[in-house]
Amino acid sequence: MPCVLAGLGPRTSPSGRLPFALHASILIALLAASSAPTPLYPRYQAQWRLSALDITVVFSAYALALLIALLTTGTLSDHLGRRPVLLGALAVQIASMALFATAGGLTALIAARVLQGIATGAATSAAGAALLDLDDPARPGRPALANSIAPATGMAVGVLSAALMVRFAPVPTLTVYAALIIVFAAQAIALVLTPETVRRRPGALRAMRPHLALPSAAARTLLLNGAGIVAVWAFGGFYSSLGPGLTRLVSPGGPEYADGMVFFTLTAVAAPTVYFTRRMRAEVSALLGSSAMIPAAVLTLGAVHFSGPVLLFAGAALAGFGFGAVSQGTLRAVVASAPVRQKGGTLASYYVLSYLAMSLPAIGAGALAADIGLRAAAVAYAGCTAILATVAVATLTAQLRRTPSWKPTLVRQRATAHPLQISPSPQPSTAKERRVHLIANDQVRYSLFLDGGRPHRATHRRSDPAASDRSVAAARGDHRARQSDTLAEP
Repeated sequence: MPCVLAGLGPRTSPSGRLPFALHASILIALLAASSAPTPLYPRYQAQWRLSALDITVVFSAYALALLIALLTTGTLSDHLGRRPVLLGALAVQIASMALFATAGGLTALIAARVLQGIATGAATSAAGAALLDLDDPARPGRPALANSIAPATGMAVGVLSAALMVRFAPVPTLTVYAALIIVFAAQAIALVLTPETVRRRPGALRAMRPHLALPSAAARTLLLNGAGIVAVWAFGGFYSSLGPGLTRLVSPGGPEYADGMVFFTLTAVAAPTVYFTRRMRAEVSALLGSSAMIPAAVLTLGAVHFSGPVLLFAGAALAGFGFGAVSQGTLRAVVASAPVRQKGGTLASYYVLSYLAMSLPAIGAGALAADIGLRAAAVAYAGCTAILATVAVATLTAQLRRTPSWKPTLVRQRATAHPLQISPSPQPSTAKERRVHLIANDQVRYSLFLDGGRPHRATHRRSDPAASDRSVAAARGDHRARQSDTLAEP
């Protein structure tokens, strides 16, 4: 699930809902295409006699190519512009879809996945950065929310659409990719008509040299959250590559279109989880998600042991919650710990760890399945995931105990017995700092100091009742005067 690796360049003046919606739709379509082959893997296996290891290699080829693209083209759009990079990436994506549609064996599948990974890595960086360029001050946080939700939403849409085509469309190995070619072509045409959001600047070749710049504070945060990140991404990679085979293992008589529904369940739960946990403290979100991965792994073990599809889907749903909560919480925590000028390198490091966790364990699971069978491989994989999640829970719990959750700092001050009111405070010393006086019926005044939503500093101060009354009256007078001035304006 890639995000923005590019920084913000000098902005021009494009704005509006249509460009924003276009770039968000590109992100969704790219990730939909990445998950579209999942319901088709059993058909490829039967048609070309592929092993579980072959399928995981096909899947991991995409993840590793995407990782390389993120490291080399992540900041390319800062130099060439968002639109040229996106148009080039969409062209490569269309070529990969055409190669999928005409594939005749394992080699063609791997080549198509490599092209798809390169295109997705380049395009998601540029599209995500364009969303930040198109940020509307009237709707703060919209680009970050779109960047967080679009990947999971796209993967869910891709799996579901491909599964429905397997059930209802003729020749799904052709029609799935033909439909995606039409979508990407339409987006490319719309992109040509969309204004550029940044100006070109030199240094494009230098920017393509792979490098990671992880500041020490962000490195510590990434290390603290590493076990949870690896657990959720590795589990997601397992469900994406071997999920269809696992579905057939626990439910041999199920319909073919149901093979991709396990991974759809995971992504369908992950998308709203990202949305609903966005305001939660990052460490708490990661802790809840890591905690959910333990019963998710246990349910998967139960599904394999008892051949219960209900247990498998319940485990996928819990894993989806864990994936959404951990990926969203850890990403916020890691990025917040990095200086502004080093956020791009920090994001790159985060996704290096994520995509390595998504691809390498999946290859190992495929090799293990080819050697000892899918059932035993699934048991071992779920057990390792549960251990990693337990380590993550222990680490995050210890971290939260060292830094207890924020509580408002209340300072007792004498005041008059007014109903609950907000009285004026002196001019804030910084742009974000503000102080609020709460006057309650118990004749005690409380001062709450906030700095960007967190306690800044509080001091014990006493005030006499007359001064408090004069302060409230003055505030009311100033407020009425401002209202009169506003109403008097033409």
